[in-house]
Amino acid sequence: MRCDPIIACGQILTPLAVTLTTNIACQLCQMSVDFTDRAVTIFKRASQHDEAKEYEDAYRVYMEAIDVFLTAIKYESRNPVKRDMLRQKVREIMDRATKIKEYIEAEKAAQAAPPPASGDAATKTAKKDKSKEDEEDKKRLRGGLEGAIVKTKPNVPWSNIAGLEAAKDALKEAVILPVRFPQLFTGNRKPWRGILLYGPPGTGKSYLAKAVATEADGTFFSVSSSDLMSRWLGDSEKLVRGLFEMARDARREDGKPAIIFIDEIDSMCSNRSEGENDATKRIKTEFLVQMQGVGHDDDGVLVLAATNIPWGLDPAVRRRFERRIYIPLPEQQARAQMFKIHLGNTPSTVTEADFQELAALTEGYSGSDINVLVRNAMMESVRTLQVATHFKRVPGPDPEDPVNGPPCPNRLVPCSPGDPDGFLMSLTDITEPKLVMPLPVTRLDFLRAIRTARPSVSQADINDHLQFTRDFGQEG
Repeated sequence: MRCDPIIACGQILTPLAVTLTTNIACQLCQMSVDFTDRAVTIFKRASQHDEAKEYEDAYRVYMEAIDVFLTAIKYESRNPVKRDMLRQKVREIMDRATKIKEYIEAEKAAQAAPPPASGDAATKTAKKDKSKEDEEDKKRLRGGLEGAIVKTKPNVPWSNIAGLEAAKDALKEAVILPVRFPQLFTGNRKPWRGILLYGPPGTGKSYLAKAVATEADGTFFSVSSSDLMSRWLGDSEKLVRGLFEMARDARREDGKPAIIFIDEIDSMCSNRSEGENDATKRIKTEFLVQMQGVGHDDDGVLVLAATNIPWGLDPAVRRRFERRIYIPLPEQQARAQMFKIHLGNTPSTVTEADFQELAALTEGYSGSDINVLVRNAMMESVRTLQVATHFKRVPGPDPEDPVNGPPCPNRLVPCSPGDPDGFLMSLTDITEPKLVMPLPVTRLDFLRAIRTARPSVSQADINDHLQFTRDFGQEG
C-alpha cells in the first residue's frame, strides 16, 4: 500500500505554497537584486510542483531555488535586514525540501519491498531490477572512493610540527580528546565539525593533516576535488554524498571519529557566479547540504580542509567551517626547530647557536622553503665529492652497519692537494664506492645554500591572508 503523500516519516507535510509564497511575494519581490527575483520565480515553480504532488520535481526545483537564494545573499551586502530575511527563507525551504526527500525515500523503500502475492509479476521484476541497478551504482561510486581511505598511517607525530600551537590544539579538540575523554564532550559541548586551514603555500597545512592521520584513532579520508569530479552527469553529486555516507558508516561501525580531509578546497567550492554551469552548481549545493548534516547524525564526523586562497571560497561554504585557522609563516624559533627537524640524523657540525643564526637569516621563508634549503645544504658535501681531485683514507664507521659494526680503517674522504696523506683520484676513479664517507653538514654549507635561496611567498600574498584573518579568521 502506498504511503499517504501528505504524511512522511510520521510528520504532516504542509505545502509551502500557502505558508511561504505570500510572504516571499510581499517581502522580496520589491528587491532590486536580480538574483532575488530569479530565486522567487524558481521557488514559485517548485511550489506549483509541490501542490500538484509532483514531489521529485518539487525537490529538484526547491534545491535549485536554494542555490539561487544563496547567490542572492552573497550580493545583498547593502541591506543586512534583507540578507537575514533571505537566510530565514533558505532555512524554511531547506526544511521543506528535507521532508520531501524523506517522503521520496520512504516511497522508494516501500516500492522496493516485496509486493503482495497477488501483485503483478512484471511490476515485481521491474522493482527488483531497479533496486539492483541502484545498489550496483552505489557500489561502483563507493569503489572509486575506497582509494581515499588512508589505510597506512603516515609517520608524522605532533612533535614534528614546529609552532602552529593553535591549529594543533583545535585539531586535538576535534579528533583526539573526544576519543580519549568522551566524558568531557556531553550536553551542548561538542567537538568541532568543520575546520578550515588557510595560509600561504608551504606553511604546513597538508602536513598538519598528515599529523591528524597519524595521531587520530579513526578512519581518515584524504580527497581532492578531482576525486569528486566525474564526466558522467549526476555522478559528482553522488560521489560527494557517498563520501559523507562512508564517513558516517565508518564512525558508526567503530565508534571513533571519521575525518574527511579535502585539500585545495577552493578548486571545488569557489564563489558561485551566474555564468557557472549547472553541474558545478549541483556539486556545491550537495556539498553544502552534506556539511549541514540535514537529516543525518554527523556527530563524530570532522571535515578538515586546506586552501591557499580562502577569499575564493563561497561564503556559504566558508560559514560551515566553524573554525577558520590561519597558518602563517613560521616565526624565528619555529624556523630554528625546522632546521633541526629537516636535518634529522644526518651527520653535521651545526651547533644550537648556528641554528639560531640560520633562523634569523631566513625571515619570510615558509616551512617548505626551509625544507628545500636544508636539502640543498646537505647536497654541498656531495658536490664537494664530485669536484674533488684528491682523496685520503681515514678510519670511520662500518659502511654496512654504521651503528653496531666494527670501525673501518680505510674509508675514503676528499682532501686538499697539499694533504700529505692524499693521493690523486676523482670520484669516478673509485673502485670501492661503498667506502666513500660523506662529509658532515657544516654551517658554511647552510650559508652557501642561503645565498642562492629565495622565499616563495610575497608580501602581497601575506597581506591578503592577514586581511582575510581580520575579516573572517583566527590566528594560528
